[in-house]
This record gives sequence, C-alpha cells and structure tokens, in this order.
Amino acid sequence: MSENTSWYKKGLRDGIPIALGYFAVAFTLGIAASKAGLTAFEAGLAAALTNASAGGYAGFTLIAASAGYIEMALTQLIVNARYLLMSCALSQKLAPETPLIHRLLIAFDITDEIFGISVSVTGTLNPFYNYGAMTVAIPGWALGTVFGVVTGNVLPTSLVSALGVGLYGMFLAIIIPPARKNKVIAAVVTVSMAMSFAFSKLPVISELSSGIRVIILTVAISLAAALLFPVKEDTDAA
Repeated sequence: MSENTSWYKKGLRDGIPIALGYFAVAFTLGIAASKAGLTAFEAGLAAALTNASAGGYAGFTLIAASAGYIEMALTQLIVNARYLLMSCALSQKLAPETPLIHRLLIAFDITDEIFGISVSVTGTLNPFYNYGAMTVAIPGWALGTVFGVVTGNVLPTSLVSALGVGLYGMFLAIIIPPARKNKVIAAVVTVSMAMSFAFSKLPVISELSSGIRVIILTVAISLAAALLFPVKEDTDAA
C-alpha cells in the first residue's frame, strides 16, 4: 500500500505541469464546443470522458455539422488510432501479473503527454503512477474546456495561444534529458521531428489526417531503430 501511495504521489507531481498545459490548450476546444452549440456542462463532460485534443476538435466539428453516429465513430477511430500504438508500447512497461482492471483504467487516459512521462519511468511502471497523473490531468482538460465555453470568446486569440506554449515546454522537458544521455535517442528524436515536418508539407501525405501521419512515422522510425540499434535485455539466472 505504501509503495502504491508513493507512486501515486509521484504521478500526481509529474501530472501537474500536464494539467496546467491542458487547462490552457483546452480553451480553444471550449470555443469550438461553444460554436457547436454545447453548454459548458456538456462540453466539460465530453472533455472529461475523452481527454483528447484532435478527437475533441473533430467531434465538436462534426456535431456542428449535424453528422451521423457512424461518421462520428469512424472519424474518432482514425484520429485517435495512434493511441493503439501507445497502448501496446505502454503494456511492455507493466509487470506481467498486472491485473486486467488496472490495464483498462490506464487505457482510459493514454494521452500523448501521460504516455510520455509513463514510458520515461525507470524500470517497471506502477499503475498508480498513471492514476496520480490522471487525477490532475483529466480535471485540467475538462475545466479548461468549460472556461473556454464561458470566457474563451472574450480572451484575445494571442493570449490563448501564448498560454498553450507551456505544453510544448513540457514535451521538451520529457525528451531532452534522455536524449542527452543516449545518442541513439537523440538521433531518433531529431529524425522524428524532421520527418514530421516533411510529412506536413509533402503532397498527398500532407492530406492525410494527423493521426494517420503519426502512426506511419511511429511504426517506420521505431522499426528502423529497433533493427539498427536493438536494446539488449538483461537475463538474470533463475
């Protein structure tokens, strides 16, 4: 119990910057929800249950266009498909005996940022670390969306954009330390950034959804790194 509490507190601490970034970024999501005709309560509930940026924007846009359920479901599947890859990667960090209920609860809130801090944990991942991060991250996203509905249209667009810079700073804080210690990680990060920019500009590929582009890049770069620079596992004698 004490170990779980320690992991929970660590996740809670690491999740605070994520929550603050979510609160700022979700303002624009709240504006989109307001334009789609949703109330502050409806937008906040939707944000709390999904906790996804691209998926949220797509969902509110489809609601505004009076799209059908099938179109909504297919769009969400495509936009959020990258989380399937993150789930597979994160499952390798959990102990084999981790109960299914913990795996399902973690899967409920696998976001880019929570995934980033989770895979950076040294050794085996304790589910309570994720629970701690989720405790602050989910309310941060939901409350930011609510405030976006209520006051987002009053705030200058430049101010809302400036608030969102904090989230990018958090991403840098996640990737820079391991990149400084490992040249392979540094090279993979650099190649990923360059190819991501290229994919956003190249003909045909740039027309794909951001989620599909992320999946293609993730699979291709991860496969190349695994083949060229395999990580040796420590084998302890029984």
